[in-house]
Amino acid sequence: MKKNKIILILAPHTDDGEFGCGGSISKFIEEGATVFYAAFSTAEQSVPEGMPKNILEIEVQEATKRLGIPKKNLIIFKYEVRKLNFFRQDILEHLVQMKKDINPDLVFMPSLNDLHQDHSTISTEGLRAFKTTSILAYELPWNNLQFQTQSFIKLTPNHIDTKVDALKEYKSQQHRNYASEKFIKALATTRGTQIGHQYAECFEVIRWVQ
Repeated sequence: MKKNKIILILAPHTDDGEFGCGGSISKFIEEGATVFYAAFSTAEQSVPEGMPKNILEIEVQEATKRLGIPKKNLIIFKYEVRKLNFFRQDILEHLVQMKKDINPDLVFMPSLNDLHQDHSTISTEGLRAFKTTSILAYELPWNNLQFQTQSFIKLTPNHIDTKVDALKEYKSQQHRNYASEKFIKALATTRGTQIGHQYAECFEVIRWVQ
């Protein structure tokens, strides 16, 4: 993994990247990698009542800062939540441009078996755009119809604490069961136990190019 110096995270919505691979992002940055994060929807239509419509845009900036991602490496699009599939071609063109501009060594995206229509759009178009690049699909258990635990990244307590701290910046999303620190650490413990380590995140191998 240390050979992957430029890493791109594809997040259909703000916070998907942190949930799926926040601990790994923390580890990559600690090891000196350059990480870019692209969020395709700030889900303004789904913001809890009483909160500003741009709250998720504000929160993703703070969360990615917690992970150590420079502000200049955060890319935010404003596609309407649950309607990304209507803009497949536009999204694909954005992704192709990222491949040219960023030229990542490794891309993280949702699983191709993710049930959420927005997640499915990003994973399908992500594969089209980055078919010659190494791709790992991250785990979002509440949306995964099935998930192949094919690749694991060992994490330290510090990496998991950083992930938890980043996700706490999403104050508008704390009502969700999977946003709890208990769940995040339990999943990391489960994946770590599978490989004889304290904590880990696991991924599906979509492409591996060396």
